Amino acid sequence: MGTKQVRGTPEEQADLRRADSLAREIFSDVADKWALLIIEALGEGTLRFSEVRNEVEGISHKMLTQNLRKLERNGLVERTVYPTVPPRVEYTLTEAGRELRKAVDVMCDWTHRNLGRIEAARREFDV
Repeated sequence: MGTKQVRGTPEEQADLRRADSLAREIFSDVADKWALLIIEALGEGTLRFSEVRNEVEGISHKMLTQNLRKLERNGLVERTVYPTVPPRVEYTLTEAGRELRKAVDVMCDWTHRNLGRIEAARREFDV
């Protein structure tokens, strides 16, 4: 994960349609299926690594580690390490992460409301 060189005006950097915008890079980081599921899981409170993994069914150890680091780098997740043996590590959403969780909740609600329509459209398309 390298640091991107920010070029252009703030407006250009906020334009998701531009391939070189910072906004698109951030959007790509948080619009990932695993990132959204991790944000949803952490919305319930502070969790240890293994608890996040249990909440996000199907995620591998490697993918969870990569996504937690990416979310931490973007200021959405806070990682706290306690000096115990073995070390205890906990993850929690930051203020920005809690704001994003509201949007994730809206997406989840939309999915639940439209599940029947989507299933019907898929059946029709597949025929």
